[in-house]
Amino acid sequence: MVDVSPSTLSGPQGPKPRKVISRRNIFLYGTLFVVAIYYALPLYVMIITSLKGMPEIRLGNVFSPPVEVTFAPWVKAWSEACTGLTCDGLSTGFWNSVKITVPSVFMSIAIASVNGYALANWKFKGADVFFTILIFGAFIPYQVMLYPIVIMLREMGIYGSLGGLVIVHTIFGMPILTLLFRNYFTSLPEELFKAARVDGAGFWGIYFRIMLPMSVPIFTVAVILQVTGIWNDFLFGVVYARPETYPMTVALNNIVNSTQGVKEYNVNMAATIITGLVPLTIYFVSGKLFVRGIAAGAVKG
Repeated sequence: MVDVSPSTLSGPQGPKPRKVISRRNIFLYGTLFVVAIYYALPLYVMIITSLKGMPEIRLGNVFSPPVEVTFAPWVKAWSEACTGLTCDGLSTGFWNSVKITVPSVFMSIAIASVNGYALANWKFKGADVFFTILIFGAFIPYQVMLYPIVIMLREMGIYGSLGGLVIVHTIFGMPILTLLFRNYFTSLPEELFKAARVDGAGFWGIYFRIMLPMSVPIFTVAVILQVTGIWNDFLFGVVYARPETYPMTVALNNIVNSTQGVKEYNVNMAATIITGLVPLTIYFVSGKLFVRGIAAGAVKG
């Protein structure tokens, strides 16, 4: 005999399935589409313009694809465009940016991670004061510190050198990175730290054996933030460097704002894309890890 209960006769249970096409979905995806077009359209114009010759550009068809694709503007932007007194393109500035970015990222992240680890797990006298000073330093406008740092670098004998720029980027990157690492380490289970202490592990043992293996997401966040900030920096590069040590952004500015000869928009567009390839590549490769690092506690605490 079949048992028919009231719950069986009442019909299916649970929330009602949402409609695929609804006002909410239309508004949501419509907004995302408009925003995507807003950001993708300038990139599209830059790419197709960089692949056109100047006679085709003068026709004024900005959005039309190139009739004849040419990579000559890219070659000229990389190795022949004038960036001041020299006409070696962006190649010199690119390698200068690499020499500035790599050590700056490594040093700032290494120091900031240790600072954040110490502030989160090893309470010492004056830790709160030190942390407050770091937070305050993270929000000081860079322009306020330009001239004092010029004097300091000049007295140290490294003004205008790549080493001076590395020191500047390392110092200015540490406050916000220390905040990120401190908040991330605070979000980790405290029992792991206490258990390691009971087992006799010291400061560096806990840092290298426990904290570092668990901190891949926040290190990814820090690398993306630092590489993007340092690579795209123009202010420090133009103030603290000389023509022979100018980073890529300063070289790009000199190419685009050159007043000699004809304005070659295709070369300017190609130079702009080349300059932005490094941060764009990093975002595309590690974008998921960046989001995971933020969600895992990078902005907690």
